[in-house]
Amino acid sequence: MENPIIAEATRGPLTESLHRGSFVVCDQQGKVVSSAGHFEVPVFPRSAIKAFQCLPVIESGAADRFGFTDEEIALCCSSHNGEPDHIRVAASMLKKCGTSENAYECGPHWPGTEDALHAMVRAGENPRRIHNNCSGKHAGMIALAVHLGVSPAGYSSIDHTVQKAVATVMGSICDVDLAKCEYGIDGCSLPTWAFPLRNMALGFARLGADDHGTGRRIIAAVRKHPFMVAGTGRFDTRIMQAVPRLFIKVGAEGVFCGSIAHAGLGFALKCDDGGIRGAEVAVAALLVKLDVWTGEERKTISTFAHSALHNWMKTEVGEVRAAF
Repeated sequence: MENPIIAEATRGPLTESLHRGSFVVCDQQGKVVSSAGHFEVPVFPRSAIKAFQCLPVIESGAADRFGFTDEEIALCCSSHNGEPDHIRVAASMLKKCGTSENAYECGPHWPGTEDALHAMVRAGENPRRIHNNCSGKHAGMIALAVHLGVSPAGYSSIDHTVQKAVATVMGSICDVDLAKCEYGIDGCSLPTWAFPLRNMALGFARLGADDHGTGRRIIAAVRKHPFMVAGTGRFDTRIMQAVPRLFIKVGAEGVFCGSIAHAGLGFALKCDDGGIRGAEVAVAALLVKLDVWTGEERKTISTFAHSALHNWMKTEVGEVRAAF
Protein backbone atom coordinates (compact mmCIF):
# COMPACT_ATOMS: atom_id res chain seq x y z
CA MET A 1 0.00 0.00 0.00
CA GLU A 2 1.12 3.54 -0.74
CA ASN A 3 1.94 6.03 1.97
CA PRO A 4 -0.67 8.77 2.51
CA ILE A 5 -0.48 12.19 0.90
CA ILE A 6 1.22 14.51 3.40
CA ALA A 7 1.61 17.67 1.27
CA GLU A 8 0.27 19.20 -1.91
CA ALA A 9 1.19 22.00 -4.26
CA THR A 10 -1.55 24.17 -5.73
CA ARG A 11 -1.75 26.46 -8.73
CA GLY A 12 -4.76 28.70 -8.90
CA PRO A 13 -7.79 26.73 -7.69
CA LEU A 14 -6.33 23.28 -8.45
CA THR A 15 -3.98 20.86 -6.74
CA GLU A 16 -1.10 20.45 -9.17
CA SER A 17 1.23 18.02 -7.36
CA LEU A 18 1.09 15.60 -4.46
CA HIS A 19 3.71 14.43 -1.99
CA ARG A 20 3.30 11.11 -0.19
CA GLY A 21 5.21 10.14 2.91
CA SER A 22 5.29 8.73 6.41
CA PHE A 23 6.09 10.01 9.87
CA VAL A 24 6.13 8.97 13.50
CA VAL A 25 6.35 10.65 16.90
CA CYS A 26 7.30 8.60 19.94
CA ASP A 27 8.40 8.96 23.54
CA GLN A 28 11.57 7.79 25.28
CA GLN A 29 10.16 4.27 25.74
CA GLY A 30 9.28 3.98 22.05
CA LYS A 31 5.54 4.44 22.52
CA VAL A 32 4.02 5.91 19.36
CA VAL A 33 1.92 9.00 20.02
CA SER A 34 1.32 10.02 16.39
CA SER A 35 2.05 8.38 13.05
CA ALA A 36 1.08 7.98 9.41
CA GLY A 37 2.22 5.63 6.69
CA HIS A 38 4.83 2.90 6.80
CA PHE A 39 7.15 4.27 9.45
CA GLU A 40 8.71 0.84 10.13
CA VAL A 41 10.24 0.65 6.64
CA PRO A 42 14.02 1.35 6.64
CA VAL A 43 15.04 4.64 5.04
CA PHE A 44 18.29 6.56 4.85
CA PRO A 45 18.17 9.44 7.36
CA ARG A 46 21.01 11.20 5.57
CA SER A 47 21.99 14.43 7.34
CA ALA A 48 18.97 14.47 9.66
CA ILE A 49 20.89 12.48 12.30
CA LYS A 50 24.07 14.56 12.50
CA ALA A 51 23.39 15.11 16.20
CA PHE A 52 23.94 11.37 16.71
CA GLN A 53 27.19 11.56 14.74
CA CYS A 54 28.28 14.36 17.07
CA LEU A 55 27.67 12.32 20.23
CA PRO A 56 31.02 10.44 20.24
CA VAL A 57 32.88 13.70 19.63
CA ILE A 58 31.60 14.86 23.01
CA GLU A 59 31.37 11.54 24.88
CA SER A 60 34.98 10.66 24.01
CA GLY A 61 36.24 13.90 25.52
CA ALA A 62 37.43 15.27 22.17
CA ALA A 63 35.18 18.34 22.30
CA ASP A 64 36.45 19.29 25.75
CA ARG A 65 40.08 18.51 24.97
CA PHE A 66 40.05 20.86 21.99
CA GLY A 67 37.87 23.46 23.68
CA PHE A 68 35.00 23.32 21.20
CA THR A 69 32.51 26.10 21.82
CA ASP A 70 28.72 25.84 21.57
CA GLU A 71 29.01 27.46 18.15
CA GLU A 72 31.41 24.73 17.03
CA ILE A 73 29.26 21.92 18.45
CA ALA A 74 26.27 23.36 16.59
CA LEU A 75 28.30 23.34 13.36
CA CYS A 76 29.06 19.64 13.94
CA CYS A 77 25.30 19.07 13.55
CA SER A 78 24.90 21.24 10.47
CA SER A 79 24.18 21.14 6.78
CA HIS A 80 25.29 24.73 6.39
CA ASN A 81 25.17 27.26 3.56
CA GLY A 82 28.93 27.80 3.43
CA GLU A 83 28.53 31.42 4.50
CA PRO A 84 31.54 33.27 5.96
CA ASP A 85 30.60 32.53 9.59
CA HIS A 86 30.25 28.83 8.82
CA ILE A 87 33.71 28.79 7.24
CA ARG A 88 35.17 30.72 10.18
CA VAL A 89 33.88 28.20 12.69
CA ALA A 90 34.94 25.14 10.67
CA ALA A 91 38.45 26.57 10.25
CA SER A 92 38.63 27.18 14.00
CA MET A 93 37.78 23.55 14.73
CA LEU A 94 40.49 22.27 12.40
CA LYS A 95 43.06 24.61 13.92
CA LYS A 96 42.19 23.56 17.46
CA CYS A 97 42.88 19.90 16.72
CA GLY A 98 46.06 20.66 14.80
CA THR A 99 44.88 19.78 11.30
CA SER A 100 44.03 21.62 8.10
CA GLU A 101 41.59 21.49 5.21
CA ASN A 102 43.78 18.83 3.62
CA ALA A 103 42.39 16.34 6.13
CA TYR A 104 38.85 16.72 4.80
CA GLU A 105 37.36 13.77 2.90
CA CYS A 106 34.26 15.62 1.72
CA GLY A 107 34.16 17.17 -1.74
CA PRO A 108 34.15 20.91 -2.42
CA HIS A 109 31.03 22.71 -3.52
CA TRP A 110 29.83 26.28 -3.86
CA PRO A 111 28.10 28.06 -0.97
CA GLY A 112 24.34 27.70 -0.71
CA THR A 113 23.46 31.40 -0.80
CA GLU A 114 23.81 33.76 -3.74
CA ASP A 115 25.56 36.41 -1.64
CA ALA A 116 28.29 34.04 -0.49
CA LEU A 117 28.64 32.44 -3.91
CA HIS A 118 28.82 35.77 -5.77
CA ALA A 119 31.37 37.12 -3.29
CA MET A 120 33.63 34.17 -4.05
CA VAL A 121 33.20 34.56 -7.80
CA ARG A 122 34.01 38.27 -7.61
CA ALA A 123 37.13 37.44 -5.59
CA GLY A 124 38.18 34.85 -8.18
CA GLU A 125 38.00 32.04 -5.61
CA ASN A 126 37.10 28.42 -6.21
CA PRO A 127 35.05 26.38 -3.72
CA ARG A 128 37.06 24.32 -1.26
CA ARG A 129 36.22 21.33 0.88
CA ILE A 130 35.59 23.59 3.84
CA HIS A 131 32.65 25.06 1.89
CA ASN A 132 30.99 21.64 1.81
CA ASN A 133 27.76 21.84 3.77
CA CYS A 134 28.96 18.94 5.94
CA SER A 135 32.38 20.42 6.78
CA GLY A 136 31.39 20.98 10.41
CA LYS A 137 30.50 17.33 10.93
CA HIS A 138 33.72 16.27 9.22
CA ALA A 139 35.78 18.63 11.38
CA GLY A 140 34.26 16.96 14.44
CA MET A 141 35.15 13.52 13.13
CA ILE A 142 38.72 14.59 12.34
CA ALA A 143 39.01 15.88 15.90
CA LEU A 144 37.66 12.57 17.20
CA ALA A 145 40.32 10.65 15.27
CA VAL A 146 43.10 12.87 16.61
CA HIS A 147 41.78 12.52 20.16
CA LEU A 148 41.61 8.72 19.86
CA GLY A 149 45.20 8.63 18.66
CA VAL A 150 44.43 7.23 15.20
CA SER A 151 45.21 8.74 11.83
CA PRO A 152 42.37 10.86 10.42
CA ALA A 153 43.23 9.45 6.98
CA GLY A 154 40.34 7.29 5.81
CA TYR A 155 38.00 8.50 8.58
CA SER A 156 35.13 8.40 6.08
CA SER A 157 35.47 4.62 5.62
CA ILE A 158 32.94 2.42 7.38
CA ASP A 159 35.81 0.38 8.81
CA HIS A 160 37.62 3.35 10.36
CA THR A 161 37.68 3.73 14.15
CA VAL A 162 35.69 6.96 13.87
CA GLN A 163 32.80 5.39 11.95
CA LYS A 164 32.78 2.38 14.26
CA ALA A 165 32.41 4.77 17.20
CA VAL A 166 29.57 6.58 15.43
CA ALA A 167 27.79 3.30 14.63
CA THR A 168 28.08 2.11 18.23
CA VAL A 169 26.63 5.29 19.73
CA MET A 170 23.94 5.71 17.09
CA GLY A 171 22.87 2.09 17.33
CA SER A 172 22.60 2.36 21.10
CA ILE A 173 20.52 5.52 21.27
CA CYS A 174 18.22 4.40 18.42
CA ASP A 175 17.96 0.79 19.64
CA VAL A 176 19.02 -0.67 16.30
CA ASP A 177 21.85 -3.01 15.25
CA LEU A 178 23.47 -1.07 12.41
CA ALA A 179 25.64 -4.08 11.55
CA LYS A 180 22.46 -5.72 10.27
CA CYS A 181 21.28 -2.65 8.34
CA GLU A 182 21.90 -1.83 4.72
CA TYR A 183 24.21 1.12 4.18
CA GLY A 184 25.21 3.45 1.40
CA ILE A 185 27.56 6.38 0.88
CA ASP A 186 26.24 9.85 1.64
CA GLY A 187 26.83 12.94 -0.48
CA CYS A 188 29.73 13.93 1.74
CA SER A 189 31.40 10.47 1.42
CA LEU A 190 30.44 9.13 4.87
CA PRO A 191 28.49 5.90 5.40
CA THR A 192 24.75 6.26 5.96
CA TRP A 193 22.70 3.41 7.39
CA ALA A 194 19.04 2.72 6.53
CA PHE A 195 16.74 2.01 9.48
CA PRO A 196 13.11 2.74 10.41
CA LEU A 197 11.76 6.19 11.17
CA ARG A 198 10.48 4.81 14.46
CA ASN A 199 14.03 4.15 15.65
CA MET A 200 15.14 7.60 14.54
CA ALA A 201 12.29 9.20 16.50
CA LEU A 202 13.17 7.07 19.54
CA GLY A 203 16.77 8.24 19.33
CA PHE A 204 15.75 11.88 19.28
CA ALA A 205 13.36 11.40 22.20
CA ARG A 206 16.27 9.94 24.15
CA LEU A 207 18.64 12.68 22.97
CA GLY A 208 16.54 15.29 24.73
CA ALA A 209 16.40 13.25 27.93
CA ASP A 210 20.04 12.17 27.97
CA ASP A 211 20.90 11.31 31.57
CA HIS A 212 24.59 12.06 31.01
CA GLY A 213 23.95 15.51 29.58
CA THR A 214 25.63 14.92 26.20
CA GLY A 215 22.42 15.11 24.20
CA ARG A 216 21.17 18.09 26.15
CA ARG A 217 24.52 19.79 25.52
CA ILE A 218 24.07 19.34 21.78
CA ILE A 219 20.49 20.61 21.85
CA ALA A 220 21.50 23.61 23.98
CA ALA A 221 24.31 24.48 21.54
CA VAL A 222 21.96 24.37 18.56
CA ARG A 223 19.32 26.43 20.38
CA LYS A 224 21.98 29.04 21.10
CA HIS A 225 23.32 29.05 17.53
CA PRO A 226 20.56 27.93 15.09
CA PHE A 227 22.27 29.87 12.31
CA MET A 228 25.17 27.40 12.41
CA VAL A 229 22.85 24.45 11.64
CA ALA A 230 21.75 25.78 8.26
CA GLY A 231 21.97 29.52 7.60
CA THR A 232 20.30 32.45 5.92
CA GLY A 233 16.78 31.68 4.70
CA ARG A 234 16.89 27.99 5.59
CA PHE A 235 13.88 26.24 7.13
CA ASP A 236 15.81 24.63 10.02
CA THR A 237 17.33 27.92 11.13
CA ARG A 238 14.16 29.96 10.71
CA ILE A 239 11.83 27.63 12.60
CA MET A 240 14.29 27.11 15.48
CA GLN A 241 14.82 30.86 15.75
CA ALA A 242 11.06 31.30 15.90
CA VAL A 243 10.45 28.40 18.33
CA PRO A 244 13.60 27.91 20.46
CA ARG A 245 12.20 24.86 22.30
CA LEU A 246 12.26 22.90 19.03
CA PHE A 247 15.29 20.95 17.79
CA ILE A 248 14.98 19.95 14.13
CA LYS A 249 17.32 18.86 11.37
CA VAL A 250 16.77 18.25 7.67
CA GLY A 251 18.23 15.36 5.72
CA ALA A 252 18.54 14.99 1.95
CA GLU A 253 15.71 13.32 0.03
CA GLY A 254 12.89 14.74 2.13
CA VAL A 255 13.79 13.66 5.67
CA PHE A 256 13.29 15.60 8.90
CA CYS A 257 14.10 14.45 12.43
CA GLY A 258 14.07 16.23 15.74
CA SER A 259 13.50 16.42 19.45
CA ILE A 260 10.89 18.13 21.60
CA ALA A 261 12.93 17.82 24.76
CA HIS A 262 10.49 19.51 27.12
CA ALA A 263 7.83 16.93 26.21
CA GLY A 264 10.16 13.93 26.03
CA LEU A 265 9.30 13.29 22.38
CA GLY A 266 11.21 12.63 19.18
CA PHE A 267 9.93 12.68 15.60
CA ALA A 268 10.97 11.55 12.13
CA LEU A 269 9.41 12.15 8.71
CA LYS A 270 10.20 11.05 5.16
CA CYS A 271 8.70 12.48 1.96
CA ASP A 272 8.65 9.59 -0.52
CA ASP A 273 9.63 11.62 -3.58
CA GLY A 274 12.52 13.29 -1.77
CA GLY A 275 10.87 16.69 -2.03
CA ILE A 276 12.12 19.04 0.66
CA ARG A 277 9.29 21.50 -0.07
CA GLY A 278 6.71 18.85 0.82
CA ALA A 279 8.66 17.65 3.85
CA GLU A 280 8.97 21.16 5.29
CA VAL A 281 5.26 21.95 5.37
CA ALA A 282 4.36 18.42 6.46
CA VAL A 283 6.72 18.38 9.42
CA ALA A 284 5.39 21.77 10.53
CA ALA A 285 1.81 20.46 10.38
CA LEU A 286 2.90 17.36 12.30
CA LEU A 287 4.37 19.53 15.06
CA VAL A 288 1.31 21.78 15.27
CA LYS A 289 -0.91 18.77 15.97
CA LEU A 290 1.07 17.84 19.09
CA ASP A 291 -0.38 19.18 22.33
CA VAL A 292 2.99 20.24 23.75
CA TRP A 293 3.24 23.90 22.77
CA THR A 294 2.09 27.22 24.14
CA GLY A 295 -0.57 29.01 22.14
CA GLU A 296 2.02 31.40 20.74
CA GLU A 297 4.38 28.57 19.75
CA ARG A 298 1.57 26.70 18.01
CA LYS A 299 0.56 29.83 16.12
CA THR A 300 4.16 30.39 15.01
CA ILE A 301 4.72 26.81 13.87
CA SER A 302 1.48 26.89 11.87
CA THR A 303 2.93 29.64 9.66
CA PHE A 304 5.52 27.10 8.46
CA ALA A 305 2.83 24.59 7.41
CA HIS A 306 2.34 26.35 4.08
CA SER A 307 4.62 28.17 1.68
CA ALA A 308 3.58 30.54 -1.08
CA LEU A 309 4.68 29.83 -4.65
CA HIS A 310 5.67 32.82 -6.82
CA ASN A 311 6.54 33.20 -10.47
CA TRP A 312 9.49 35.22 -11.77
CA MET A 313 7.38 38.39 -11.63
CA LYS A 314 6.96 37.79 -7.88
CA THR A 315 3.25 37.12 -8.35
CA GLU A 316 1.79 34.54 -5.97
CA VAL A 317 0.49 31.67 -8.10
CA GLY A 318 -0.19 28.95 -5.55
CA GLU A 319 1.19 27.34 -2.41
CA VAL A 320 2.71 24.23 -0.94
CA ARG A 321 0.65 23.11 2.05
CA ALA A 322 0.26 20.18 4.39
CA ALA A 323 -2.45 17.72 3.41
CA PHE A 324 -3.33 16.24 6.79
